[in-house]
Amino acid sequence: MTALGVSLLVIGAIMVLIEAHIPRLGLLGGPGAIALGVGALLAIIGLGGGIAVALVAAFALLAVSGGALALSFRKGFAAHARRVRAGPERLLGQIGLVRCWDETGGKVLVDGALWTARRSLTDDEPSELHAGDSIVVERLDGLTLAVRPAEDWELVR
Repeated sequence: MTALGVSLLVIGAIMVLIEAHIPRLGLLGGPGAIALGVGALLAIIGLGGGIAVALVAAFALLAVSGGALALSFRKGFAAHARRVRAGPERLLGQIGLVRCWDETGGKVLVDGALWTARRSLTDDEPSELHAGDSIVVERLDGLTLAVRPAEDWELVR
């Protein structure tokens, strides 16, 4: 029974450590915490310790591993909720400036780069775009931006 308890302690500790470094929302850490508690209980009882000592040790290990899991959850959810700051998804919602435009599309300056752009299909009020007008990026299709004219409230940031 002692060997099983020690094995569960080692496996549980490894699972909680993996969860702390690679957050999987408790898929490894939850069973790892349970394995730690059960392993402590079995190891202490197998070594001849009292049931009270075994329960205290099991609950202590469950509390520590549960705290590590809670911290992992909090950090994982915080990272998931952050806004994208790199890559093409970052351009969505950005304000840009029209450089040149004809009826179907043109060139716009967004985030310091010149992009090929076309009107957004969801634009209900097709108004004429001219050089110097402000636009908002709605979608990215390859290297072509789908844009619409910026409204006044969007320009005040």
